[in-house]
Amino acid sequence: MIDSNATGSLIGATVLDPNGDKIGKVGQIYVDPQDGHLEWASVSTGLFGTSESFVPLEDATFAGEQVHVSYDKDFVKDAPRIEPEGAFSPEEEQQLYTYYSRDYSPAAQSNDTESRTTDATVGHDTSGPNTDSAMTRSEEQLHVGTEQVQTGRARLRKYVVTEEQNVTVPVTHEEVRLEREPITDANAADALSGPDISEEEHEVVLTEERVVVEKETVPVERVKLDKERVTEQQKVSENVRKEEIELDTDGRDTTTR
Repeated sequence: MIDSNATGSLIGATVLDPNGDKIGKVGQIYVDPQDGHLEWASVSTGLFGTSESFVPLEDATFAGEQVHVSYDKDFVKDAPRIEPEGAFSPEEEQQLYTYYSRDYSPAAQSNDTESRTTDATVGHDTSGPNTDSAMTRSEEQLHVGTEQVQTGRARLRKYVVTEEQNVTVPVTHEEVRLEREPITDANAADALSGPDISEEEHEVVLTEERVVVEKETVPVERVKLDKERVTEQQKVSENVRKEEIELDTDGRDTTTR
């Protein structure tokens, strides 16, 4: 059991479960109004400590700014949600006792709910009568960070498409043309080399070009995936609580911040 004189040192201490996993940090300490022993601690849990759960201190130990409790991290985080403001109501306290499988006896606590609430509230203030005459004013501070989450995937996929290409290719072919030339001194020998009257045939071979199509597969480019980081500014809004202390002197209220 943790010594009740260590109440002030417990605030802000790190709470660990039996496996050494961090549950959160101590926010407030609740004491038993009957004998003053430390009974409950509120622990800041969740992302950036935005939630608070209650854990019993009956079997807890405190050393080196660390509080070791006998309950697993997930079990503590799933405890009934109770706002850590003032004293527990009997219903809230019964919820916690039931959740942690502890015996709850309202008669043993107090039959006078109003009296018990007042006493417990005084005892809950870690700078109240259990310590000295001063009162501690606390406020919530907003701590904002980032976490990396998966938003999607990108992948390369290759598939085949067929498209029609129109290409104009020049082609040539031969045609027969009949040429006539008169007999001259230059060609007379060739013209008179044969018989005077005869029958003959002359033949020439005609050619033409035809289009031949061939396809060849060649690499044209490489495509790959790459990532780049883009930084943008996002505004975060959250409500934070703070305590204020009023000084009441002869009926005049003075607010201290």
